[in-house]
Amino acid sequence: MELTREQQLFQNIINKAWEDETFKAALVANPTQAIESLTGEKVHLPEGKQLVVRDQTSEETIYINIPAEQKMDDVELNEEQLEAVAGGKTSLLSATAYTLPAIILGDPSQWTTPPVWEGPTIQATAATK
Repeated sequence: MELTREQQLFQNIINKAWEDETFKAALVANPTQAIESLTGEKVHLPEGKQLVVRDQTSEETIYINIPAEQKMDDVELNEEQLEAVAGGKTSLLSATAYTLPAIILGDPSQWTTPPVWEGPTIQATAATK
């Protein structure tokens, strides 16, 4: 499977942080500036979002990242999800995808279409009846 540009960016950032303690410290202290220095491109985050980097490289520590709670009030179900509900599944969590916001590089005035996150979707699965 070929990596998307965003996946390649994330992997390059992680690899650089593993190899270079100075870069890792800069990435934790000021992620946007460190990424811009690494790539030579301006970082554009979705409006209202901030970028937080935590060093989780200690092998003596188990880390838990708590994602934002999914707002289910205005979610429209696709066919697969509707079939799951009709089939008696007690949780929609197994059919709900959690996606990560994109970090977008470059000059927004040069974009021909709004950037879209093409990265992987993290699928959470809950026990069902």
